[in-house]
Amino acid sequence: MLSHTMDKMTSATEGLSNPHSTPVRVETFDDPRPDRWDAFLDEHPGGSFYHLHGWQSINQSHFGHETFYLIAKRGELTQGVLPLVLLRSRLFGRILCSLPFVNYGGAVAVDAETERCLIEEAIAISQRVRADYLEVRSPHTLAMDLPVARHKVSMTLHLDADPETVWKGFASKHRTNIRRVYKHGVVVQAGGAELLGEFYQVISEAWRSMGTPIYHRRYFQEIISHYPNRTRIFVCRQENRPIAVAFNGEFNKVVEGLWLGSRPEARHLQASYVLYWEMIKDACERGLSRFHLGRSTTESGGESFKRKWNAESRPLHWYYYMPQGGHIPQLNVNNPKYRLAISTWRRLPLWVTTLIGPWIARSIP
Repeated sequence: MLSHTMDKMTSATEGLSNPHSTPVRVETFDDPRPDRWDAFLDEHPGGSFYHLHGWQSINQSHFGHETFYLIAKRGELTQGVLPLVLLRSRLFGRILCSLPFVNYGGAVAVDAETERCLIEEAIAISQRVRADYLEVRSPHTLAMDLPVARHKVSMTLHLDADPETVWKGFASKHRTNIRRVYKHGVVVQAGGAELLGEFYQVISEAWRSMGTPIYHRRYFQEIISHYPNRTRIFVCRQENRPIAVAFNGEFNKVVEGLWLGSRPEARHLQASYVLYWEMIKDACERGLSRFHLGRSTTESGGESFKRKWNAESRPLHWYYYMPQGGHIPQLNVNNPKYRLAISTWRRLPLWVTTLIGPWIARSIP
C-alpha cells in the first residue's frame, strides 16, 4: 500500500483535542466497497461526476490502463481523494493524468494541506512509474509551485426549476435563433442506452470531420452500464434522421456535458441551438441546479457560443510535474506538429477511422 505521511502533531494528546493536528495519511484506496469513496464526494462541493469511483474500472477494463486511486485520511476520517490514470503509449509517451478523456479531474480535499499531500504522492508515483510527466487537470488553483497552463475554461450555466425563467434571461437575438432552428422541423429525444447507436453514428462522423480519433462504442456503453441513472443521451433529428447528439453525466444536481457533435452536412442548420435548449430545459424540469456546458479553449468560438446561454467562464488549471524539466507539453489539436495527421484523418473513410481510431484515442488524454 502506498503511503505518504506529513506529521505536524506535537503530541498524542494534542492530536485528540485538535483533529487538524493529526497527520494526513495518503494511501491507495483498496476498499471492496467503492461506495465509501463516492460517499465522500456526496458531501464535498468539489466532488464531480468525473471523480466517481466507477471510472477506475472503466479505464482499467476498457483501455487496460493502470490506475492509482488515492485517498487521504486523518485517523479514520476521509479528508480527500485523487484519481490517477497512467497512459503508456509509443506515440505520446508515459503520462500520469487526473483525469484523461474527460473535462477535468484533480484532487478533492477538505483543506490545502490534504490537497498538497495528495499531489505530492502523485508526484512520487510519477517518479516510481517513470512517467514522462504528471498532468493534474484542476478546476481550481493549487497552492503549489508547479508549471501551469490556463488555456481551457469550464462554462457553467445556473439553472432554475422553471425553464421559462432561464429562457427569458437569453438575449432576444439568441431566442430568435433557437426558434429559427425549430422551424426546420428539428426535434430532440432524450434517453439512455436505447439511443447509443444513433449517438455513436453521429459522433463518429463529427469527430472524423475534426480530425479526432473516436473511442470504441463499447467505451460509451460501459459508462452507461456503470451509471444508468447518471447518464443521458440526446439525439437531435430532422425528418427522422439524427443530425446532432450529446452525451451528459449527472452528479450532485450538476449536469456535465461530456461529448457533443453534429453531422458535417447538417451544420448549416445550426441544430446545436435547439439541442442545447432542449438539454437545458430537461435539466431544469428534472430539478438540476447547474449545467457545465463542457470544456472550451479560451477565446475560442466554442467559448463564444456557450456565452450566449449566459454561461460563466471558469478557468481550468492544468498543473504539470516534469522530472526532466522543459516546456509544458502541447498534446492538443493546435500543435503544428499534428497538423498533417489531423488533415489526413479528416479524409479517411469512416469505417477506417472507427476501426483504428479507438487504438489511438486510448493514448490521448
